[in-house]
Amino acid sequence: MDTPHYVAARVQQALAEDDRTNELGIQVYVRGNQLFLRGQVTGDAQLDVLGQVAAETAPGMTVHNEITVVEVTKPETEEHLG
Repeated sequence: MDTPHYVAARVQQALAEDDRTNELGIQVYVRGNQLFLRGQVTGDAQLDVLGQVAAETAPGMTVHNEITVVEVTKPETEEHLG
């Protein structure tokens, strides 16, 4: 069995490279046979797919998807640069 560091790195790479996710901002932690995903996404669908890719990449581990969904809204005022 791989060390926790290698498992976490492999899952992070899969989350970044899988066409279903392409997600760089998710943190992955491993404790024993427990895998934890933490970060933020903008939709429930993305949340579910991230958990699925992690489970596929680390079979036999229990995935705890602690990712939160944040609401993205339009700014109320116009931003002026310069």
